[in-house]
Amino acid sequence: MLSRRILQFAAAAMLLTLGVWAATSIGFSSDEPSGNRHQLTAIGKGKDPPPSLIDYSRLDRRLQSLMEENSMIGLGVAIVENGEIRFLKGYGETVAGSGQPVTPNTVFRWASLSKGVAADMIALLAAQDRLSLYEPVAKYSATLRLPGGNEHKATISDLLSHRLGLFSHANDSKLEDDMDPRMLRMSLAELNAICPPGTCHSYQNVAYDAASEIVEKVTGERYEDAVRRRLFRPLGMTSASISRDGLVTAPSWARPHVGGKNSKPVEVVESYYRVPAAGGVNSSIKDLALWMKAQMGENSSVLPAQALQAVQSARATTPGEMGRMRKFRERIAKASYGLGWRIYDYAGHRVIGHRGGVRGYRSLVMFDPERKSGVVALWNSSTNQPGGLEFEVMDMLYRLPQRDWLGVDDRPTPDQPTPEEAGNVIIGGGGSR
Repeated sequence: MLSRRILQFAAAAMLLTLGVWAATSIGFSSDEPSGNRHQLTAIGKGKDPPPSLIDYSRLDRRLQSLMEENSMIGLGVAIVENGEIRFLKGYGETVAGSGQPVTPNTVFRWASLSKGVAADMIALLAAQDRLSLYEPVAKYSATLRLPGGNEHKATISDLLSHRLGLFSHANDSKLEDDMDPRMLRMSLAELNAICPPGTCHSYQNVAYDAASEIVEKVTGERYEDAVRRRLFRPLGMTSASISRDGLVTAPSWARPHVGGKNSKPVEVVESYYRVPAAGGVNSSIKDLALWMKAQMGENSSVLPAQALQAVQSARATTPGEMGRMRKFRERIAKASYGLGWRIYDYAGHRVIGHRGGVRGYRSLVMFDPERKSGVVALWNSSTNQPGGLEFEVMDMLYRLPQRDWLGVDDRPTPDQPTPEEAGNVIIGGGGSR
């Protein structure tokens, strides 16, 4: 009798031990909300992860405080640390007052984070010897015309690093008036050049979308199809799309808001979907985290090191960016632009990032490719306050003194930079930055 009880006790202890091991080693992900916490997920690889430098509990509390701001509707956040997704959570609602929770699978717009997709796609084709980044852009784009025939001098690299010699955001207002982007690219030849191609940085959307024409000419596929087949699908980005329909037909999608918690959603307009290389991508925060992992070299079979080196190498100095980030000069010492990506000196560390904004949506990504760690965020309102998140995460990663970059400690909120480019005139409230 005693021996039987001993065996029963041993069996129960073994089952309990296995249960605890499974819960801690595998991690979990769920779309079902749990109280006000929604999803707080650590995704591992079946082994104990390295010790974390990021205090996820503290960060979660601060993000919950952020969501109490009237300007916040919904938010998705993911953090990759040491090459693994360690934090994945949705906050708030897809529609103000609806009670419909944002989850890790809720789809948002990326806005100008889309530019990194176009650059990566072209860099991948260059790595496969399908084209050269230093060929004239006119060889592949049927519609880009620049002042003085400069499309024959400007290279693909100049296009992707915003060095075409045009003034900032050329013809964006006309794009927002529903004019054909192809005709708008042709009409750029009528403008005055501000510098020779390759000599100054000036941010573009209409002209940048010549990148989609380059991809289509080289691959023989529609831009959306080429990106889906060569990038999104092999990376497992099942929610990612490049169209308005891809957003509004998603099972869970965040509606855009330009007011606060008592406001109604605004319409999703087509303007920047018609320049897909500049601002056309949508996805969940989970898939944006997978995209960031690929930029860290974690999926070399999809994005080889040669392609990543091409897009993450500085091509242009961006003094205007330093003005835009002036409130963060304590951290940012230098800023430059690669191909579709920004490069920063963050307290002596090289980090890669970008921000985006269209009407009712904002986005950000910042990561350290050497440490394979970084943060992404998507939200469905026009406030820039969540922009401080990337500084709070990177400060933890580098063990720097904590600052209230999010502005949630009952003090005035630090001025956040606009989604892209210092001195931009936000034309019509819908421009893609």
